[in-house]
Amino acid sequence: MPPSTEELPTTGETAGGTAVDTAPLDRLAVDLRVSLLRTARRLRAQKSVDELTDGQFSVLSQLFTTGPRTPGELAEAEHVRPPSMTRTIAGLVEAGLVERTDHPDDGRQVLVSATDAGRAVVVETRERRAAWLSRRLEGLSPAERATLAEAARILTAVIAE
Repeated sequence: MPPSTEELPTTGETAGGTAVDTAPLDRLAVDLRVSLLRTARRLRAQKSVDELTDGQFSVLSQLFTTGPRTPGELAEAEHVRPPSMTRTIAGLVEAGLVERTDHPDDGRQVLVSATDAGRAVVVETRERRAAWLSRRLEGLSPAERATLAEAARILTAVIAE
């Protein structure tokens, strides 16, 4: 369990050795992490096929965006082991959302691609998620929306590699 904000350290040292109050920064980090996780969870819940796991949707979305991929490429992109990806693909094939075809250049490989039904699931889910968030943003003032626009820019910079 993460420490409460009361348990977080309250001072740190700068490069010059001067003590600074780090509690507000630590509280911001905790509050931001929690709000981002909750927002992401609520967005993920807005999908067109409830039986689809988050991992399955992620793979389907990747195939929609990048086109056919080998199971190994998908496993690497999703940061999972090949056996896990094999199970994910099998579930998507069974649901009719992806299909396997022979690799044109390597007879030992297969390519996985989204079917028309799979592409429709991605489009509808993305539309649902955008609509859900738009409805919530409508209730904000113009100043609050401007603040969130700036926060989105800043968060993009924070996560840039």
